[in-house]
Amino acid sequence: MNIGIIGAGNIGSALASRFTSLGHTVSIANSRGPETLKDVAEKTGATPVTAQEAARSGEVVVVTIPLKSIPDLPKDLFEGVSDEVVVIDTSNYYPLLRDGQMPEFDDESNLTESEWVQQHLGRPVIKVFNNIGSGDLESAGKPAGAPDRIGLPVAGDDATSKQKVMQLVDELGFEPVDAGSLHESWRQQPGTPVYGTNLSASDIQKQLESLGTERTAEQHKQFAANHAEQEKEMIKRFQS
Repeated sequence: MNIGIIGAGNIGSALASRFTSLGHTVSIANSRGPETLKDVAEKTGATPVTAQEAARSGEVVVVTIPLKSIPDLPKDLFEGVSDEVVVIDTSNYYPLLRDGQMPEFDDESNLTESEWVQQHLGRPVIKVFNNIGSGDLESAGKPAGAPDRIGLPVAGDDATSKQKVMQLVDELGFEPVDAGSLHESWRQQPGTPVYGTNLSASDIQKQLESLGTERTAEQHKQFAANHAEQEKEMIKRFQS
């Protein structure tokens, strides 16, 4: 399969390395241009390209850049790209660590991160790979049927696109979990029980069911508080 990746940070590089190791042809882009991606290319086996080329290079395109940078992507990024091309969004909102305060996601909003990304891209997206660390994504995959196989939630509105992504998740060595619609993807965002916890597929399903499908004001407040604590711990680790 031909796969384009827009974003060469930790998640983008981990996915590029894993996909190429599985025999896929990967093109990777960043905001600074392909000439700056020599080291990434040598490490992952992916081909450095521009963002526009990455969007046109395959059957699946992964957008994995800081949330605040989504509006900076070319407005015509997916112009002319076939509707059959699946777009994956891996984004998380990190107000303390990276993105600053974005009023779109304040306490009064029920907009999910990926719904906002979808609006900006002008393309339907599937949300996945946002709740697992890049190190685990690169090295913790297990064969199907392994008792300690990590589950990964996959949220989106198009059943065909979602199934294609779930097959990729399985190929990477993780158990795909249908996490419902894109509007329900708040259940895998930072601060929730499935974020960063490497649960099994069955445990993820139980957590998703326990949360319901419509986020309440109390849940919004609690998960934001949980996430703030998570970000503070991440900042401490970066500073140490």
